Amino acid sequence: MEFDPKKLDQEARNKAKENKSFLAKLKKKRPKNLDDEAQRLHQEVFEYTDCLQCANCCKSISPIILDRDVDRLANHLRMKPKQLIEQYLLLDDDGDYIFKETPCPFLMADNYCMVYESRPKACREYPHTDRKRFYQITTLTYKNTFVCPAAFDVVEGLKPIFDK
Repeated sequence: MEFDPKKLDQEARNKAKENKSFLAKLKKKRPKNLDDEAQRLHQEVFEYTDCLQCANCCKSISPIILDRDVDRLANHLRMKPKQLIEQYLLLDDDGDYIFKETPCPFLMADNYCMVYESRPKACREYPHTDRKRFYQITTLTYKNTFVCPAAFDVVEGLKPIFDK
């Protein structure tokens, strides 16, 4: 099944107000079993979600690149951290390093990552739906529903449990 980013974007837009409100309530209420349910749904969703068929995150957004990510990537690419920064990164408005361009410069035509073993922490953890203290990332999760079908499906799966 081929991923259609326009279809996901449209679905996310159709549910934007509902999802934003729902996630804001979760953040405020902090249900005891939220982490368990989010992690369960994350596992369930990734049984049928194939990131290699999608790669929309790599094609459309840039992760925050931490200093240790710079070091790990530079080492992997056999270059100095300063060279990596000059060639691939820029500082965003928040003072964080991000990739200069999208799609990711390390994304290959077959959606594989050229630096997979050394990829940034944010890439390793994306879409963050299995994270502990899920309530802390509800704003990020909302944004990710427009990019990642798994994040969208996790939010949709949480609604029947917590939107009562």
